Amino acid sequence: MNKAEKTVRDLLALTDIEINGNSPCDMQIHDPDFYQRVLSSGPIGLGEAYMDGLWDCEALDDFAYQVLRADLEHRITPLKLLLPMIRAKIVNLQSPRRAFHIGEHHYDIGNDLFKLMLDRRMTYTWGYWKEADNLNDAQEAKLDLVCRKVGLQPGMRVLDIGCGWGSFAGFAAERYGVEVVGVTISREQIKLGQELHQDPAVELRFQDYRDVNEKFDRVISIGMFEAVGPKNFRTFMKVVERCLNDDGLFLLHTIGANSPATAVDPWTDKYIFPGGVLPVFQQIAIAVEGLFVMEDLHNFGTHYDPTLMAWMASVDNHRDEIRALGYDERFYRMWRYFLLMSAGSHRARRNQLWQIVYSKRGLDGGYDSIR
Repeated sequence: MNKAEKTVRDLLALTDIEINGNSPCDMQIHDPDFYQRVLSSGPIGLGEAYMDGLWDCEALDDFAYQVLRADLEHRITPLKLLLPMIRAKIVNLQSPRRAFHIGEHHYDIGNDLFKLMLDRRMTYTWGYWKEADNLNDAQEAKLDLVCRKVGLQPGMRVLDIGCGWGSFAGFAAERYGVEVVGVTISREQIKLGQELHQDPAVELRFQDYRDVNEKFDRVISIGMFEAVGPKNFRTFMKVVERCLNDDGLFLLHTIGANSPATAVDPWTDKYIFPGGVLPVFQQIAIAVEGLFVMEDLHNFGTHYDPTLMAWMASVDNHRDEIRALGYDERFYRMWRYFLLMSAGSHRARRNQLWQIVYSKRGLDGGYDSIR
């Protein structure tokens, strides 16, 4: 046993994970180069080694849960990982010039893949599993929860910042009789979204949120704030304030972190969400200061875990079809790593999920929380 392998084994001794053990969460090492690769590159090396087939794990979600609960990722901090952190501090990675990069890198990888993975409305954010036992019902419950939280009424005009393929816009127009303008930075999402939603009450635009300058009765943003970036949080909130009628409500739905960061972990930044940053609650509070009054805060990050597991099950159920679309084995391993490691992160409570309802001046008599 070389020094690198001993170091990794000593780290894993802080968990219930074993090397080449019999438990579903145990690591099966196929190449001894794995050990040095992980020690030299940390989290990005772990993910790339999995993509390259140097190791396997049947229950990656449970593996991630145990690693994060033991805080192992902070025990390996190679110097090469400091460069992306320094770069994020200096450069606005989510500037208007760069804003469309994440759309091209992630959401534009193929509508056919997302059709096979997501629910029937193609909702690419968590489901609300309080009374649901399948993905379709959980996503409809989430969309309805958002509509009820902002008190949608027929005839209202709603802005959806980060509309995806239009799942919320279509649902809100269909069930609540409102008009919805949705904006996204993904050309593929707009192309399919406009095909799926022919209702004249639904308008989906290929547009950066900073370029919206119209008035709306309600503004919602579901799962887009993670791409805004700390340097732009205040700008985002000013845009919402500019577009929201004085008596309107704004609902922000975002994954949140427990401690501040300048970027998502380096593997996710490189392969999944370039420029993404999970906010901490203090950053959001500072961004809305003087603009909004918080009416309601709802944290239910545990609901992302079953959503991610359902997406993974869909990917596995359609694996042959996904392969036929041209996604190779390395892509499958990358996607599996992304979904299951994310599930474990939410299960370990490393990530949260917040829905926050804001008003401009505070509602007379207060807000009745809806769950």
